[in-house]
Amino acid sequence: MVFTAKDAEVARRTQWNRVGRRWLSRFVLSLVFAFSALPAIAQGCQMCYESAKGAPKDGQRALSRAILVLLVPPLGAMTVGVGCAFRYGKLRDREKDLTPE
Repeated sequence: MVFTAKDAEVARRTQWNRVGRRWLSRFVLSLVFAFSALPAIAQGCQMCYESAKGAPKDGQRALSRAILVLLVPPLGAMTVGVGCAFRYGKLRDREKDLTPE
């Protein structure tokens, strides 16, 4: 039996399709698990809402500021991380284009 380049390409695509389907099924399963936990998260938010609603105006403002203060460090870290990833990717692509083959 003689294998041609076309046969090799078909085999590679078939293997990729199996890997892609496996990845997709795991992704969908993780989404199902994540969305099944949403009612618990919503209950926590409702409890926080009722607690903040019962607080005086100064307490409500303090809670709003505290949420922003707690939100800034993770957003900053993620922004720096994504920026570094894009910078590294561009640098890698530039080096790849400059190297002779």
